[in-house]
Formats: sequence, structure tokens, C-alpha cells
Amino acid sequence: MREALVAAAFELFLERGFEQTTVDDIVSLAGVGRRSFFRYFPAKEDVVFPDHERSLAEMTEFLESGTGEEDPVKHACDAARLVLRMYAEQPSFSVQRYRLTRKVPGLRAYELSVVWRYEHTLAAYLRGRFADRPDGPLRADVIAAAVVSAHNHALRTWLRSGGKSDWVAEVDAAMAFVTGTWGDRPAEAAAEGESDDVVVLVASRRAPLWRMVQSIESALGTDAR
Repeated sequence: MREALVAAAFELFLERGFEQTTVDDIVSLAGVGRRSFFRYFPAKEDVVFPDHERSLAEMTEFLESGTGEEDPVKHACDAARLVLRMYAEQPSFSVQRYRLTRKVPGLRAYELSVVWRYEHTLAAYLRGRFADRPDGPLRADVIAAAVVSAHNHALRTWLRSGGKSDWVAEVDAAMAFVTGTWGDRPAEAAAEGESDDVVVLVASRRAPLWRMVQSIESALGTDAR
């Protein structure tokens, strides 16, 4: 019945427009009563976003499943991937919803409230992981906002393609940007086969500066001349 109500609602939204469609119109087309509608959806706006409660629950469960040893930023990014996967599971519906929300300011405002709940969930998780840092609350809020912004960038790119672009590649690139900026990367240089040489110079305080520079250049195999 829930799916029938969503299908009926979108058929009418596309045919008449969101504002011109009433709950009575939706239940009439679906062949159910008003009580049945409100058993599943608190308001007409909720029928446009029928899958977010489930998605938010999955994200919360995933965040809580961590061992505490993983990079918290990467774990938050992996949680955000679950949301984009939810959109990708129903590309036609997701694209229709995207086009509808662009036309209806009220739906856009509702969508922003949904996005805030995702961000709030990510921030709560990160605050717990950064509890021992003086800047923990600030870091958690900033990174949560970055994860959501990167996710939304990937999602919009995919939706604007009509759901035809590679959503996995889109979200991979977006999340890599976040982890590359905020993640725990102590082994990055070694992983890339890069290393820095350290030169220690021991010299008298009375040694002229040019002599020190010459010694450094000699150690590095360079010649300023």
C-alpha cells in the first residue's frame, strides 16, 4: 500500500503539479482511504521522500558498527555512500523527485531539513570520536558538513545526468576529496613511494651563513653556483 500511494502521488504530481494535488486525490487514485495515507505519511511532503527514514536508520546503524579503530572521517564518508546508493537503487524515481523539488520551494525546504538530519547524525558520531581533542566539537561539525556537501555534489552531478553517469565514480571522487583533506593519513607518503630526506647540520655559532649554506648544498648534492 505504501508503494501504491507513492506511485499514485507521483503520477498526479507529474500530471497536475505538486501544489494542485491533494491528499484526497492521491488516496482516490490509489483506491484507499485518508486514514491509510496518514498511517504511512504524516503529510503530503513526506510521500515525496518515502525512503529517507530507512536510509537514516541504516546510516546510524553503520556508524555505530565501527570498532573505534578505523579512521573516523573515512567511516563517516562510507556512511554517506549508503545514502547515494539509496538514490541509485531507483534512478527513475530519484530523477523525477529531483526535478520536482527544483520546481516546488516547499519541497526544497523540506529536503533541506532532511539533509540537516543526516548532517546532525554524522556530527554526533564524529563528536564522540573526537571527544579527546580540544577542537573536537568544531572539527566534528566542520567535517560532517564537508561530508554532506561532497555527497550532495556527487548526487547532483548524477541526477543532472538523468541518472546515467557513474554514481560510484562520482561519490568515490567526492569522498576522496574529504578524506584527503581531513582524514588520518600518516602513511600516505610511504604508500605513494615518496619520502623526505632529513639533513642535520652541526656548525659553530661563529660560522658564517654562507659556510652553512655551502655545507647543506654539499649534503644535498647541489651547487648554488
